[in-house]
Amino acid sequence: MPAIAIIGAQWGDEGKGKATDLLGSRVDYVVKFNGGNNAGHTVVIGQPDGSSEKYALHLLPSGILSPGVTPVIGNGVVVDLAVLFEELDALVARGVDVSLLKVSANAHVIADYNRTIDKITERFLGSRRIGTTGRGIGPTYADKMNRIGIRVQDIFDEKILTQKVEGVLDLKNQILSKIYNRRAATVEQTVEELLAYAERLRPMVCDTGLLLNQALDRGETVLLEAGQATLLDVDHGTYPFVTSSSATSGGACTGSGIPPMRLNQVIGIVKAYTTRVGEGPFPTELEDEFGEHLRKIGAEYGTTTGRPRRCGWYDAVIARYAARVNGVTDFVLTKLDVLTGLEKVPVCVAYDVDGVRHDEMPVNQTDFHHAQPIYEYLDGWWEDISEARTFEDLPVNAQRYVEAVEAMSGARISAVGVGPSRAATVVRHELI
Repeated sequence: MPAIAIIGAQWGDEGKGKATDLLGSRVDYVVKFNGGNNAGHTVVIGQPDGSSEKYALHLLPSGILSPGVTPVIGNGVVVDLAVLFEELDALVARGVDVSLLKVSANAHVIADYNRTIDKITERFLGSRRIGTTGRGIGPTYADKMNRIGIRVQDIFDEKILTQKVEGVLDLKNQILSKIYNRRAATVEQTVEELLAYAERLRPMVCDTGLLLNQALDRGETVLLEAGQATLLDVDHGTYPFVTSSSATSGGACTGSGIPPMRLNQVIGIVKAYTTRVGEGPFPTELEDEFGEHLRKIGAEYGTTTGRPRRCGWYDAVIARYAARVNGVTDFVLTKLDVLTGLEKVPVCVAYDVDGVRHDEMPVNQTDFHHAQPIYEYLDGWWEDISEARTFEDLPVNAQRYVEAVEAMSGARISAVGVGPSRAATVVRHELI
């Protein structure tokens, strides 16, 4: 079987974890290929007694919740080892089997000095801040590109680890002490903190690129799960208000070691409206009672940070952009139920920039900052849709909304989320 990528098609928080979980029983491997613990997935799993279990994952791939599936942290991820083991321990305490987890030897490790630099840099930027989570993600990726990073494999050789920490702290301590007037980090403490995880980590670590390609050779199914989303991609997002990694389908290949020709399906996840966390432009943002309504009904607060998400109407321009950049074959439209009860539902079909209509993303940052949404207004519905399981179960106006959004967005909508649980999904076309 070829590999399948699940990609966020907006600014994140679209419900990728639910989509991964929906496919979990039909895949053999689920791979996190980018990011770190700066974003999270909330997965709700129904139980036989009718209750539900809610899991908030930050660093681990959501496939870890699917029995028999091998979860993989790929080489494109930056790993906070303390967070990794906190999450694993929390899942074990709830009866989840985590023994199959594999971690790439080439993944980079977040050291404490990078968390410190992340936080103080944001404070010093003031009104020009990016809106990072302060978890050291960006500085760790910067170290990777500067070739002074520390990888998972380095932790198993104390001599190499010490040499690398000495080299990086020669630079970092200049920044901490002379620019930010903070206490310098010590080589001994940093090495000790990292070595403390070595023995527990060792059984999980392998050449994950080899592992995944051998699985594909055997005809097994590999699901590649993005952190963040297309509009937060460091190359293709709304730079500089982006993450520090590649969150698109191209990043799925480089972050996992799977070649592009083995990737034949890209599933883009979009909400039935749009949200964003952090700074940066957001053409359909609502700073009125409608924005508050979407936030309240949709429970729009960050899984990792708890920050309120900025909310706005569906933006078909960025959906088309995501479809093009990623080669999206199927969209999963989530949280359609949140729109229930609105008389009219606006959809952004284009932008007005200083009197000029843009049907596609503006080329430059200035135009996107000044973009004003051009809306089409679709009729709303009042019926509860949470029990719908076929497309025909949806109210006529809800069906028309899905069909209209599909026609605007550049790829077919194959599944529609109508509630928080795995079962609350309308499948129009089989995804695998």
